[in-house]
Formats: sequence, C-alpha cells, structure tokens
Amino acid sequence: MSSRFKSFLYSQDKAPYVFICPFVLLFVIFFVYPIISTVIMSFEEILPGQVEFLGLKNYEKLFSDRSFWIAIRNSVVYMVLTLILLIPIPMVLACILDSKLVIGKGFFRGVFFVPVLTSVVVAGTIFRLMFGELPGSLMNRVLAFFGHEPIKWLFSYGTGYTALLLLAVWRWTGMNIVYFFAGLNNIPTELYEAADIDGAKGLQKFRFITLPLLKPSRTYVITISVFAGLRMFTESYMLWSGNNSPHEIGLTIIGYLYRQGIEQNEMGYASAVGLVLLVLAMILNLSQLKVSGFFKKGDSIE
Repeated sequence: MSSRFKSFLYSQDKAPYVFICPFVLLFVIFFVYPIISTVIMSFEEILPGQVEFLGLKNYEKLFSDRSFWIAIRNSVVYMVLTLILLIPIPMVLACILDSKLVIGKGFFRGVFFVPVLTSVVVAGTIFRLMFGELPGSLMNRVLAFFGHEPIKWLFSYGTGYTALLLLAVWRWTGMNIVYFFAGLNNIPTELYEAADIDGAKGLQKFRFITLPLLKPSRTYVITISVFAGLRMFTESYMLWSGNNSPHEIGLTIIGYLYRQGIEQNEMGYASAVGLVLLVLAMILNLSQLKVSGFFKKGDSIE
C-alpha cells in the first residue's frame, strides 16, 4: 500500500466522502439514472432494434385513453378507502393492545403481524377462492346460511372492491399496528400519570394526549399508504386471476402500465404512464404533508 493511498484512507477531511460514496453511487444508479431514462423513453417509440422519437404523442394517446382514466379512478378509490380503513383501525387496535387491560400482548401482536409475512400471491389466491362465484365458495355459503342467493362477488364493482379491501385490511393491519406501537412508546408515561391525577378518563386521555402525540406516526403511515395504494397491482392481479378483470373493475395504474409495457411491448408508452403515476403520487403526498403541517411556514421542501 502506497503512502499516498494510506494517507487518503486515514484523512479526516476525505473520510466523510468515502463513507457516503456507496449511498451516492446506489442513489445515482438505481434512482437518478432510471428516472432520467424513463423521461427520455416516454417521448419515444421503442421496438426491438428500433427507437423513434415521437414527442408528446405518447402523452396525447395516454390522456385520451378511456382505460387509463378507469385505472386512475380505481387506484385513487382504492387508495382513499384503504386510508379510511388502515389508519383508524390499526391505531385503535394498537392503543388497546398497549393498554393494561389486555393480557398476552405479545401473542396478539404476533397474531396481527402473521398476515404481513404471508405471500401476496398466496393471500390473493385464497381470497379469490373465498369470493368465488360458485355456491360452494366460503362467502356464498355464508350468504346461504342467511337465506341469500349466491352472487358473483368479483363481477361487480361494489362486491369486487369489498373483497379487495378486505384483503388489504387483513394483510396490512398488523404492519400499521407496529408503526403506531413505535409512536406510543415515544409518548412519556408522565403525561398519562398527570392526566390520571387530574381525573381524566380513557377517552379524554386518548383525545388530548395519544391522538396529538401520534401525529408523526400517523403522518408516516399516511405517506406510505398513499404510495402503497397507488402502486397496488399484485393483489388485484391474483384476485381476478390476471390483468383482465370484468368491466376493468380491478384495473389499476400499475396494471395498465404492465398491460402496455409487458403485454403489448410498448415500453415508451408505459414509461409515460409511470411518470404520470410518479407525479400523481408526489402531488398527493406533498399535499397531505402540507395540510398536516409537516412543512412549517418558512421551511423549504428539499
């Protein structure tokens, strides 16, 4: 080892740059470069051995395609409904499991977290069988028990999305409970003790102590849930056993991107879809962060 190289390794001025170099390389290779490539490809028609510049034609075709707007609607509806279900339910369950009234907290935490470890392919297949159209499927047998005729769950918008949302709630409630547990552990117990001295009841402590101090955890869960809702694909693909659901009930933005890029080999057009999804996700998340007060007055978004 040469003295110059050795002095470089042990230099206090250059050491920080050496340590951040792996992150910078990974960030450039796996984030910056793909985004730049996607932007360029979105203005091109890419065929095997042939690339042609199209300008804005991919975007003109995109915004005039009815299936694209159906995919946007389905993804936004799914995202909003999962936010409504997967924010308050896990938060309340986390508070209940964290209270002194529950015995065997570790057991219940494990029970709620097991679905997170389940493969989405397996979960989607099981739910497809549960909500099958045959009279012998689980949900139709439940309906028969109450004297109702069997229905085709996955052939209509309302019942199809009921199955999709139940799958999301079953699979992701445990993960969000973990996030809210982390927030609860950061709340000082002295605040609850002071509230007990003042005679505060359980709901009052939840409203004036727990709920406000869980804001950072709640904001984080909302942020990742927005991205998760918009990028949902595998659940829909497995539930409808493919990317062609009846009346495009289960078509999502990622499903539309997969259809155009993989199934129809229009990679330039699919790149335009991906960029629109990225912009939509960024707008929604930055908006909710602004509304939640994450960016205070005078702060800049970096």
